[in-house]
Amino acid sequence: MARQSPQRPDADEPELDENTASSAADEVDIDRPAADRALWDELRIDPVEIALPAGTGFTLRAYRPARELTPTDVAERDEDDPFLARRQVVEAEDADEEVVILDEEFAALSAEKDEDEERPAGRRRGAAEEAEELAEADEDEDEEAAGDEEVPIFLSHRGRLLLFKTPESLVSFVRSGAPNDLSQLDSWSELSERVEPADIAPLDEDTYELDLVVENLRGGHDTWDPTLLIEAGEVARDLAYALRLPAVLDMLSAGSSLDDLDEALRASVNGGIGAFLGRRRLKKIGAQTASLGWRTIVGKISAVVDWRD
Repeated sequence: MARQSPQRPDADEPELDENTASSAADEVDIDRPAADRALWDELRIDPVEIALPAGTGFTLRAYRPARELTPTDVAERDEDDPFLARRQVVEAEDADEEVVILDEEFAALSAEKDEDEERPAGRRRGAAEEAEELAEADEDEDEEAAGDEEVPIFLSHRGRLLLFKTPESLVSFVRSGAPNDLSQLDSWSELSERVEPADIAPLDEDTYELDLVVENLRGGHDTWDPTLLIEAGEVARDLAYALRLPAVLDMLSAGSSLDDLDEALRASVNGGIGAFLGRRRLKKIGAQTASLGWRTIVGKISAVVDWRD
């Protein structure tokens, strides 16, 4: 059977050229309503989308002064982790060794105290009180500054991040009244009454692709995506703090190799001489070391995710 040629449009129906089709697509994008941010701006909570090797899920994040938050309880999570349990045994042994050291230090301090008692009482007391007052003042200032600092908190429970495959499942959980760490916020009850699945539309800056980081780093310096890697570092720090993952915080702390990578990436996209110097610094960072480090980070975060369908 001979193959029929495709039918041409009727004469009364003008054929759309490429420009017309492109304009029509643009009109569709323009007509599409943007997600309403009023709810999130008012309640100071944001929807977040995180992609991990096991899949992509939605969750919620907020920032509040540290003094207003009760950290997530990781006791049950750590008991279930044999590696953490073994580390705690090692730390306990180290603590016993420190007791011996402290005993020796105490003996030395006692000897110094005996010498100090031979000095005039007024002079001895005045110096000690002044040192104690200065130490207390410094400690109070540090605690006040730490308490005022805004820190991240996620939709989590007992040290595990709750990730939902669909906006509907996330909203259903929020409305259920199930225990979670965000419920301590004063705006939580209002969110549970007002949120709808259509509201779960994370901004671009609240969408993170941790599943692509390791592969991107393995590709070598010329293929590294600064935006992908910088944003991954930001959310990894937030998650490590909120979920109490000290190992991840250490790997991303100031002066670490991954922190050097982050600073060089930021410099490389800022333009000017700084961008040139940033690119030079990037070439000195080992791709294998960076990819292995990030593989560890993604693995540790993935291990504390509670997937909800």
